[in-house]
Formats: sequence, C-alpha cells, structure tokens
Amino acid sequence: MDVSCLSGPHPQRGLGVVAPFDFALDRELWRWVPDEISLYVTRTPFVPVEVSLDLARLVSEHQTLHEAVRALIAAEPEVIAYACTSGSFVDGAVGERTMCAAMEAAGEVPSLTTSGALIEALNELGARRIALVTPYTSSVTQALKDYLAEAGITVEGCSYLGLTRHIWKVPYRDVVDMARAAVNRLPAEVDALFISCTNLPTYDAIPQLEAELRIPVISANQVTMWSALRHMGTHAVGPYQALLDTAARRMLVGGDVLPEPPGAALPDPPVVPEDPALPE
Repeated sequence: MDVSCLSGPHPQRGLGVVAPFDFALDRELWRWVPDEISLYVTRTPFVPVEVSLDLARLVSEHQTLHEAVRALIAAEPEVIAYACTSGSFVDGAVGERTMCAAMEAAGEVPSLTTSGALIEALNELGARRIALVTPYTSSVTQALKDYLAEAGITVEGCSYLGLTRHIWKVPYRDVVDMARAAVNRLPAEVDALFISCTNLPTYDAIPQLEAELRIPVISANQVTMWSALRHMGTHAVGPYQALLDTAARRMLVGGDVLPEPPGAALPDPPVVPEDPALPE
C-alpha cells in the first residue's frame, strides 16, 4: 500500500483532565469534545473513604493536584481541568481559586475546576435562581448550596439521592425523576437547573429535560468541558443543549417550541412525596 500521498495526522490539541480516583465517565467527557481535541485524563490516588466532605477534601489537596498536573504536562495540554464538583466547592470560593492557582503553578498552563466552570456557565446564562439535583448526602449538598450562595446564586428547589458510592451507576431515569421533582414542586419559575457530580451521567438527559422543563439544564461534566474548550478558543459539541447551542438557547428564552431531540421520549414522571425521606 502506497501511503506517500497521505497527509496528516492533523495537529493535535490537548486538554488535560484531573479526575478523582473513582471517576468512571471518561466516555461521556469525550462526547462533548470536537474531533481536533484529545483528552489526556489522569486520576488522583485511591483513598479508602466513601463520598463525603472528607473525601472531597482528601482528593483535592494541593499536593495531590500538583502531582496529577505534573503527570499531564509532558503531553503539553493547552488547558487543565479538575473534573470534580465536590472537591472544588468543598472549601468555598476562596478554596476554588487557590486550587486553580496551585494547578497553574504546577503545570504553567491555564487551569480550571468544575465548580468554577459552574459559576461561569450560570453567569453566561444569566441564571440567579436555580433548581439543583445531586447524588450526594445532605451535608455535601448543603456545601454546594453554600458555595453557590457566595456567588449570589439562590437554590429554590433541590433533589438529592444520598449516595456515598457507585454514583456512575445511576441510570438516566433516576436523573430525570430527580430533575422533575426539583423543578415541578416549585411555586415560581427558576432560571436554570444544575445536575451536580462529574460521576453522574447526564449527556443524553440534558436535551430531553430542556424540552420538557423549558429551562436551561446544565451538568457538571458539561460545564467542565464547555469552560475548558472555551479557554482553548473552541466549542463543546452538544446539539439541543442550551449552554452550547445558541439556537436552542434562543428557543428557550423566546418561548418557542423546541424540536423533539433524537431518542426515546422521557419516561412518565413518578409520584414524588412532598418531602421524601432521603438518607444522610
């Protein structure tokens, strides 16, 4: 076979990702990434602690992030993202900023976190009153509410699962049910819905929920990729997702009928108790 006429490969642009040791959704991150971008993913060391505020702090220690970033920079990523929501909001806005500074000092490349990207995305959407969905316990969920409050964001409605492990195994149906519960019981409209945790699958649920709930729906992995790629001067890929698709956003704002996204329709909503008893 004569390969002398072949050109390429095309120049590769890299995006570095530091993820917690239990992160299991690499494939979902790639779905937001355009063809010319490669993801370089590394993980923090294993810690024998269940999902909690303690774990969030342990996986986000500056020395841990320093070593993870140093493991990535040989491949010369243009940007590095820390893909952990709880780990980047656990110490508030100041903690998030110092985390970014520590990563940038280690790798000498622009760095961001999921929680920082969340505030950036909410500002982009002009969202000040939101509904919230998390897989966390009540204490971790409250820490997220406190972080959002620092940025002037009010959580008007919230659903959470109370999980301490295996978050990546939560099916789309449960994510959708929680989103409906968080939004539909509210007495007034909210500006957006945020689905937290980079280990909670959301890609295919976002357009379906936006079509039903008529508000922008954003998720941890989505905002992380959106912000990181934005820092690289390019765009995340996500048809029918208002944060990424300006046409979809205009339809939501203007009250037009959104096109039915491809795929099966959402399941019928369950009967949700007014105040479900969820585990700590």
